Amino acid sequence: MKRSQSLDQILEAQVERLATICRPRSVNEYRYSVRGFLAYLHANFPCLHKTSQLRRDPHLLGWFRSLCERQPPLRNATREKRLTLLRRLLRDISDSGYPIPSDLIRGEDFPVRDHYLPRPLPPEEDLRLQQQLRLTDTLEAHALRLIRATGIRVGECLDLPFHCLQQLSGQQAALRVPLGKLHSERWVPVDDGTRRVLARLVQLRALAPSSCLAKSQEFLLPRCTSRSALYRRLLQVLAAHARCAECTGKVTPHRLRHSFATEMVRLGVSLPVLMQLLGHKNIHMTLRYVEVAQLDVQREFQRAQQNAGSRHVVPQLPITPRPVLQQVDIPAIRQAIAAARHLFQLLQPQLQDKPRKKLRRLSERLLKIGHELDHLLSK
Repeated sequence: MKRSQSLDQILEAQVERLATICRPRSVNEYRYSVRGFLAYLHANFPCLHKTSQLRRDPHLLGWFRSLCERQPPLRNATREKRLTLLRRLLRDISDSGYPIPSDLIRGEDFPVRDHYLPRPLPPEEDLRLQQQLRLTDTLEAHALRLIRATGIRVGECLDLPFHCLQQLSGQQAALRVPLGKLHSERWVPVDDGTRRVLARLVQLRALAPSSCLAKSQEFLLPRCTSRSALYRRLLQVLAAHARCAECTGKVTPHRLRHSFATEMVRLGVSLPVLMQLLGHKNIHMTLRYVEVAQLDVQREFQRAQQNAGSRHVVPQLPITPRPVLQQVDIPAIRQAIAAARHLFQLLQPQLQDKPRKKLRRLSERLLKIGHELDHLLSK
């Protein structure tokens, strides 16, 4: 009978259940948190074996103190994650019918979240680094240029499919970024320079050994040994070029992503659109990627003063006359759907919670329709 199971067995079994819906890395984080919590209980409360014996004081509060007293000290973000994961497991156990007290972990137990400033490269260093990458005609250098030009994560770049560049309509093209960190795929517009980078990547890929291509037929970047080896190679190439460009501090692929976000804002891209480009789920995460300098503040203030007398007009979607409807093709419909989603994103911040959620669901439906149309185009 399940009521006779020990706390150790129940927690370990719940982690194994999560393995069916979570990524392996997430499951490992759950498992690590559970084992640390159980190790504390075994050392300080050896007689505790049942879920019904678990109490906020002294069991949970004592564990919180032990996390704060770790040497070397744990970061606030690490402690927050440990509490979040264990709270999720305890709630799932309670929902499964096990006798367990409620409210064992409360909101006031979480540490203050660390606030990090954006980490884009200084403009002059960013320019020198891009120039250095252009001087090297290697697969790794072009992959780093692609990350900088599109703002994709390095993991997303490693997993890009071979046919990642999609023609939308006319001269418009976009990079299809596969399912990644936040379990969602997205489209990132590309310019002519980025298209040339992708074309060169395809050419360099064809020069790779046949054994490498056989292992990575579906990927744009060939993996001669493993994904992690390719990742380390990108880090080495970026570090070497950063030294040649005389960059200060450690330069990582993620700093290229920060530089992309900051550049987009300075070019006039709105935060809702930037949120979609970066693949974020909320605007607060996007703000952490953007550096707003004093010059940006002054420029925006002066622009606002110049436009104070003009009204903002919401762009209207073009309405096609009925006699021409028979000439509309799929790319035109795809473009109209993209325009409608853009208007939804502009309207969302002005709405309350419930209307905003409904509008987000409608936007997701349009996104699915767009994907279905893309499949029709690819056939």
